Amino acid sequence: MGSTKAEIPPEKTITLSSLIAPRLARRGGVDEPFAWDSREYLRKLCIGKEVIFKVDYTVPSIGREFGSVFLGDKNVAFLVVSEGWAKVRDQGQQKGEASPYLAELQRLEEQAKQQGLGRDFFCSYLSSVDRLLLACAILERIRVFMCLPMLIQVPGAPEASIRNLPPSAIGDPSNLDAMGLLAANKGRPIQGIVEQVRDGSTVRVYLLPGFQFVQVFVAGIQAPSMGRRAVSDVIHETEATTDDANGEVTKETRPPLTSAQRLAASSASSTEVTPDPFGREAKHFTEIRALNRDVRIVLEGVDKFSNLIGSVYYPDGDTAKDLALELVQNGLAKFVEWSASMMEDDAKRKLKAAELQAKKDRLRIWTNYVPPASNSKAIHDLKFTGKVVEVVSGDCVIVADDAVTYGSPSAERRVNLSSIRAPKMGNPRRDEKPAPYAREAREFLRSRLIGRQVNVSMEYSRKVNLADAPNAVMVSGLADSRVMDFGSVFLVSPSMAEGDDTASARSSGNQSAGINVAEMIVSRGFATVIRHRDFEERSNHYDALLAAESRAINGKKGVHSAKDPPVMHITDLTTASAKKARDFLPFLQRSGRLTAVVEYVLSGHRFKLLIPKETCSIAFSFSGVRCPGRDEPFSDEAIALMRRKILQRDVEIEIETVDRTGTFLGSLWESRTNMAVTLLEAGLAKLQTSFGSDRIPDASLLARAEQSAKQRKLKIWENYIEGQEDANYSTSEAKQKEVLKVVVTEVLGGGKFYVQTVGDQKVAAIQQQLASLNLQEPPVVGSFNPVKGDTVLAQFSIDNSWNRAMIVNGPRATVESPKDKFEIFYIDYGNQEMVPYSRLRPLDPAVSSAPALAQLCSLAYIKVPNLDEDFGHEAAEYLSECTLNSSKEFRAMVEERDTSGGKIRGQGTGTILLVTLVDVEAGSSINAAMLQEGLARLERRKRWDTKERQAALDNLEEFQDKAKRERLRMWQYGDVQSDDEESAPPARKAGGRR
Repeated sequence: MGSTKAEIPPEKTITLSSLIAPRLARRGGVDEPFAWDSREYLRKLCIGKEVIFKVDYTVPSIGREFGSVFLGDKNVAFLVVSEGWAKVRDQGQQKGEASPYLAELQRLEEQAKQQGLGRDFFCSYLSSVDRLLLACAILERIRVFMCLPMLIQVPGAPEASIRNLPPSAIGDPSNLDAMGLLAANKGRPIQGIVEQVRDGSTVRVYLLPGFQFVQVFVAGIQAPSMGRRAVSDVIHETEATTDDANGEVTKETRPPLTSAQRLAASSASSTEVTPDPFGREAKHFTEIRALNRDVRIVLEGVDKFSNLIGSVYYPDGDTAKDLALELVQNGLAKFVEWSASMMEDDAKRKLKAAELQAKKDRLRIWTNYVPPASNSKAIHDLKFTGKVVEVVSGDCVIVADDAVTYGSPSAERRVNLSSIRAPKMGNPRRDEKPAPYAREAREFLRSRLIGRQVNVSMEYSRKVNLADAPNAVMVSGLADSRVMDFGSVFLVSPSMAEGDDTASARSSGNQSAGINVAEMIVSRGFATVIRHRDFEERSNHYDALLAAESRAINGKKGVHSAKDPPVMHITDLTTASAKKARDFLPFLQRSGRLTAVVEYVLSGHRFKLLIPKETCSIAFSFSGVRCPGRDEPFSDEAIALMRRKILQRDVEIEIETVDRTGTFLGSLWESRTNMAVTLLEAGLAKLQTSFGSDRIPDASLLARAEQSAKQRKLKIWENYIEGQEDANYSTSEAKQKEVLKVVVTEVLGGGKFYVQTVGDQKVAAIQQQLASLNLQEPPVVGSFNPVKGDTVLAQFSIDNSWNRAMIVNGPRATVESPKDKFEIFYIDYGNQEMVPYSRLRPLDPAVSSAPALAQLCSLAYIKVPNLDEDFGHEAAEYLSECTLNSSKEFRAMVEERDTSGGKIRGQGTGTILLVTLVDVEAGSSINAAMLQEGLARLERRKRWDTKERQAALDNLEEFQDKAKRERLRMWQYGDVQSDDEESAPPARKAGGRR
């Protein structure tokens, strides 16, 4: 009975010799007394058991064979008669041969009469079946038909044994309230007995205890069709079948044919369609498992034609098996979505998986199946362990392989989680915002995986076509594509996933592999499971993922929630202007130490940080610590170290200031460790504390860390020789130079600019005197006649403030109108502009006699093009951007004084200080920045240069070389510049600051 072979063994119908039993009701009829009880005894006695049979005689007129059936060594006829459920036909009623065991049957019948057997069985199961399936030892199946009249009559028993049958729903759906039956029994098993198998996935069943006769379509599947017989044959078989098991034709009146039956009989009586391939095999498969068996029916739904759709479970020993699943697993039915959608998700998944396996094995109906083309390829036997260094999104992580040397380009492996899809993170460069729950999905994984040990099992790769992507590259008319690797990641430490609705996945070695990360995020509703096409590679734990998704859907979690997704407004200062970053500085400074998350490692010393408390992202750099630039030796190692140590970790920062580019400077700690110290100890950074080390909290620790790397000659110090430090940053030599704290007030062409000394008492005194003046009415024409060289008060045209100014040029004659123009030079700021006579005032000699506060400077060791030369305007604009800021403080190291200009005569003349202008906040010089941007070039070397000058030129040369390599600005055509000395710049219009 358990055979799954497609071959169908021969069948034989046997009627037990010499016995008579009561008849079950036919269509619209009534049971004979005890007919159902008699049938049930024989069904329960023989169904599903092996028997041996022999034919005793045949009756050709009715085409019946009569015989004896043996259950082991027991004659079935003896058992039936001895229990009182059949009587022996009188010898005089025999129309043919009698049973060879007739004498024994008569003896047993008499014995049953004396014992009164059978009288207590009339109230047992109430149902109707004509056929009994028996499998014999010689692999032949026997259908045994019996009509068993009751031997003993008990008062009232005959009437009580007759079933009260409701109208049959077969052929007349109006006899059944399908929706009412479904509503009353949805999800609850109904007991039943299968009376007929129409095809592998359609059965006709008596539902107990009400004996409602219905047709049930097995949910989720469709077996091959059994075809269609000639309509006339169907009608004849249905309406004119002999009911007497011994060959007597019934005299019961048949209901007249319906109009539809007559029409079908007249117009399509010869129509016949043969069964589909494996249709007979599927029907046989269902018959030997379910026909005449006690089954459980779970109604799943009702279609638009009021047909019942349900799952059928048949007995198999002490367990119950799903008929649909068994048919699909054996390649005798296919999965159908329309009825499977009525089922529970778990049962639906099992059917789909079983069909896929049957297709792969090409079982029966799938013998000639050709799988569709797939762009995925399985990855076999590739497993590794490592630590998660980055969570790219809710379905992609980067793992540092433990087996690969640290710092190697292949050490970090990108793993896309198999068979799931999380919301996209978007792309800020293309102004794409994160999809709903994208941030939450990434944060969920980040908080659980970063820095944690994981086991990775790679499963498949998939070729992704980028034709639809905005940055797709077309090559020879074909869209660019790339291969993505997918695998399952297991978190080794269960404590990190505590509280998550997941189960531990087991490896092939029966050891715990850990918590499946994909299952973990799907169960939280932060990702969905991909519905793969047939033969498309998928996760080895696909069923677990689908189960997790089902739980998330039922719990309405994450993307399955009906609520609006959480909204998080992040101000990204990395893409904003430097001014906006400066506006945020007071808030960030006031908070002291802040908790932040490292989003990106831009370089060894520069990062993008997310500050949740302030809901902003910033560019952050270590104060006074610099790593090699990109493409320089050890740059990649510094980046790799910081990725391992702090990427996507929770850190603490303390912000000191912000530089001209909008990058915030300060200190950063991870687990109480200053990460600048870590860089310096590894020999991957240099300390630049000559200018501003007093602002760095752990300056002494940084110095010791750098000294340790120097002594061990690590990385960038591998060629370090004690005592030969860069003279430009030698502490002893720096002390011998004059260092001024200044702010830049005006920028001229050719690298020249004016500065004011910070903290100078003279500046404060003069500003106080000017603020106390009462200047309202303009002077009367002729009462005040300033001439060239006079110091006066002038009202600045931009902010209307009054400042000391020197007359550079005026009218040739005396003043005749308040609108007469004067060219003036603001001696405390370096600005020069044309103002009318009405905006001038005489100045008290006590104020005018104080020295001018604006000091003319020029960038030392470099030559910057003048305004009338190529890139002159660009150089002046860049210098202005770097220096003109009301709160920006610089340190000007005076390298040399040029007194050839004499006394102050106007803008751009007078004593010039040649300085190295150092940005205190960034810890770098403006001189180097101009070279690096291709807006200046080094001065020519001379044979008599001092050691200090030679060291300074050596230090700056690398910045110029970088600009040359990248062909920036003045080097765009190579080194074609002239060495002619610059001329004095022309006067500029009003600008600068007050």
